[in-house]
Order: sequence, then structure tokens, then C-alpha cells
Amino acid sequence: MMHFDPTLPLKYWDALLIGLWMSLRLTLICLVLGVALGFLTSQARRARFAPLRALAGLYVELFRGTPVLIQLFWIFYCLPLLLGFEPGNFASAVIALSLYAGAITSETFRASLKSIPREQYDTCRALGITGMSLALWVVAPQALLRAIPTLLSNAVALFKESALISAVGMADLMFIGSSISNRTGRPVEMLTAVAIIYFGVAFPLTRVVGRVEARILRRLAV
Repeated sequence: MMHFDPTLPLKYWDALLIGLWMSLRLTLICLVLGVALGFLTSQARRARFAPLRALAGLYVELFRGTPVLIQLFWIFYCLPLLLGFEPGNFASAVIALSLYAGAITSETFRASLKSIPREQYDTCRALGITGMSLALWVVAPQALLRAIPTLLSNAVALFKESALISAVGMADLMFIGSSISNRTGRPVEMLTAVAIIYFGVAFPLTRVVGRVEARILRRLAV
């Protein structure tokens, strides 16, 4: 039986932190892009122009209904064949995870938009606030406030999904942990350490989500 050495990951702590930084940086980039894309998609799904609604709906269902790993592989391996050049593994990871984040975030915004009372739209129109002004200054702030708890949950999910980018050679936490475990022949210690690091980041965020949700609910009830 192999002896378990809990101190082994400490010897590679610097490398694991570099991988963690890559995972966090990618998550933040894709979250910002995904939120922007999700809001635009939620507006497109409410548009009067039927082809735009259909296109937005197809995008959401496609990226919500297929595995993220397949999306990542398709963008990394197939998209370069269509474009005629290779965007690189970092750009491919950003594109794939941002599109996935945009799809799930659009549903979050769509639900939050539906929760805004209809009377507010009627009041704004009576005051002459319509179109882009209505969307940016009245609808968007309220929708964002109501969507914050779910958006934070999506951020945690996106951070965990980012482990998939190791499959295309990105030097994230999962990739570095797997590489060290293969080189040392000690997968138990290294992969356990990687799991603990992921948990150490994700668990506090889930607690924050609960507190933020409770605070927002109290504010909306006032």
C-alpha cells in the first residue's frame, strides 16, 4: 500500500497557486463577458423581431443543452478549421466559457425581468421614458439587483467548470495538479490538494451567496 504524504503538495505550492490564479482570472473574464452577453440575449428574447427572438432562443438552448466540454473541444478544434487560423487555447477557453456563461445568465436575467412589476413599465412610458433609456436606467438596475444571488451562484459554477480547460492544455489549477501527479506518481496527494483548493474557494462564495440573497430579499420586501 502506498504511503500517503500530506506534505507533498506543499513542495509544489507555488505552482498550484499559479494554476489557481489562471483559473480565477479566466473565471472573472468569462463572468464579465457572460453577464454582458446574457443581458443582451435576454433583451433579444423579448424583442418584437421574431427572427432575433428565435436566434437568441436557439443560442441559449444550444449552449444549455450540450456539455461544456463538447463546446470547448468544438471551439478549440473545429472553429480554427472554419476561420482559417487558430485563436489559441486561452482565447478558445474564453470564447467557450463566455458563451456558456452568457446562455445560463440570460435565463437568470429573463427571470428577473419578469419579476419587475408591469406598472413600472407603464409609469415610465407615461413619463416619456422609452426604448434604450428605459432598458438602461430603469429595467437594468432592478434586473441586476434581483439577479445578483443567481449570478453569484453562476460564478461559483463557472469557477468549477473552468477545470475543463485543462483538457486543451491551459495551465490552470487542474492541469498543473494533474501534471505534477503524473510526474511524481502520487495522484492521491496532488488531486486531493487540488480538490481542497477548489473547495476552499467555492465554499466561502456559496456562503456569501446565501447572505447576499437574504439581504436583497429584505430590501425588496421594504
